[in-house]
Amino acid sequence: MSDYDHLAKAIREVPDYPKEGILFYDITTLINNGELFNEVADILHQRYAGAGIDKVVGIEARGFLFAPVLAYSLKAGLVPVRKPGKLPAETVEISYDLEYGTDSVQMHKDAVAPDEKVLIVDDLLATGGTAAATCKLIEQQGAQVVGMAFVIELDFLNGREKLPGQDVFSIIHY
Repeated sequence: MSDYDHLAKAIREVPDYPKEGILFYDITTLINNGELFNEVADILHQRYAGAGIDKVVGIEARGFLFAPVLAYSLKAGLVPVRKPGKLPAETVEISYDLEYGTDSVQMHKDAVAPDEKVLIVDDLLATGGTAAATCKLIEQQGAQVVGMAFVIELDFLNGREKLPGQDVFSIIHY
């Protein structure tokens, strides 16, 4: 039993979405409850307060729900990492392998500076591909990833294995 079982119970499980055989963990039922949403924000803030975070990086799309709140509470800058073609200024990009094919993520070239301390935030850690790519993208710009925070981690998909040496924190584990 975890201290966060009540948060896990607030997450709707949707079978066969987005395709048959997938159990989707829908966080909308958690975030539309102000008390629970604030509790998640407080947990993340308490974990990283005092860590000297310069930038909080939110991964598209549901990382965008938590990263701004955390950036605000940590008095840090906010950086969106997006799918290609969504950012208006000069970008840097990294591609990564999927089970069947490849995908890419981008951020603005000037979003992080060398030696800045960066926290990566997303709603879910599954296979770890997007998180690992985001980490590499930040490190290629000379910034230091000091933590990776997730609301949910699907332990059975072993996403942490793609993040060796990283400080990975997840609130809810399935």
